[in-house]
Amino acid sequence: MAIIKPFKALRPTKEVASRLASKPYDVLNSEEARTEVNSNSFSFLHITKSEIDLPEGIDTHSQQVYDKAKENLALFQQKGFLFREEKPCYYIYQLIMDRRNQTGLVCTSSVDDYENDIIRKHELTRPDKELDRINHIKTTGAQTGNVFIAYQTNERLNKEIEDWKASHQPEYDFTADDGVKHIIWIVNDDETISRITGYFAETVPFTYIADGHHRAASAAKVRKALGKNVTEESNYFLTTLFPASQLRILDYNRVVKDLNGLSKEVFLHRLEQDFLVGKVANGFVPAQFHEFGMYLDGNWYKLITKEGTYENDPIGILDVSILQKNVLNKILAIKDVRTDKRIDFVGGIRGTAELEKRVDSGEMMVAFSLHPVSMQQLIDIADTGNIMPPKSTWFEPKLRDGLLTHLI
Repeated sequence: MAIIKPFKALRPTKEVASRLASKPYDVLNSEEARTEVNSNSFSFLHITKSEIDLPEGIDTHSQQVYDKAKENLALFQQKGFLFREEKPCYYIYQLIMDRRNQTGLVCTSSVDDYENDIIRKHELTRPDKELDRINHIKTTGAQTGNVFIAYQTNERLNKEIEDWKASHQPEYDFTADDGVKHIIWIVNDDETISRITGYFAETVPFTYIADGHHRAASAAKVRKALGKNVTEESNYFLTTLFPASQLRILDYNRVVKDLNGLSKEVFLHRLEQDFLVGKVANGFVPAQFHEFGMYLDGNWYKLITKEGTYENDPIGILDVSILQKNVLNKILAIKDVRTDKRIDFVGGIRGTAELEKRVDSGEMMVAFSLHPVSMQQLIDIADTGNIMPPKSTWFEPKLRDGLLTHLI
């Protein structure tokens, strides 16, 4: 059963919360982070993307960047932007986007559960991204990134959370610049905390990482690296748990730097072995499984997977698997997308315009848009011990960094 516990969050004062809360560190590059901050001295990006306070061009994985993050975190506390809760609490976090809302429980989850597969995974991780978060956590002593976790909907838990929301005022309530509304309640009643902990320990056998595999893996590896210096808090990591029925998965698209030495004509011809290929209007978004959009040389194409070219098992039937097997691996010789520098990933929230931008700039040569997987597919795959290809899912809306931080 799932083990969770309350924690003493490091969090902002009400007065600065809306300005301090920032987009997750991994959805912005350094240039975008500099623009996002735009002279906002309160932004938590000064901690999660601290290279923005160092000379442009610096290696973002250098120790100097992590040291700057530690310095900025201490400075935010000295200035009173951030303070630590006096007692361990749970926190209820509601997000509203495009009239859809989802409500999760912010807590710390057990590293032992992660290692023992009580917290189930559906993706492998990239070593370089793991190392970045390991160094950030070790240097700052803080888990600043929240791991987004799902659990099978539980009516008892839902009622407990909804009752608290109805009978208490939120601590934070603001709409971010992207239009997403963020509302947080503090659960500080000992009896309520005990009931919630018990619900998970008694009725939730497994939870499922939706977003944040690298953050979770890094927390586990930091604990191992601490050795004899392990702390009680390092046995847990920062998570927000949502009922699966409330979550929506968006597409996670791909961009590739080159055609593996092939001409456009030869590349298109080879695609026709496994797909029906035809030109379509701009910005093609697949409407169903086994369809793909492709942007190449200023044109959009629709790729329809031919019958018999993919496996019907839980992994082989996924569109990310079909693309990997029949295009990335077979034609473009990209064997491991976790380590190959020729490929990058673009969340569906950015739209097809971002795919066009990456290709038209000359940075990339071809882009692929995919139909998203379903939440039930994710759970089924995790339950059977299978692994999706990396970057198979993109969840929106995103939790904001900085509102609730876990110190280890």
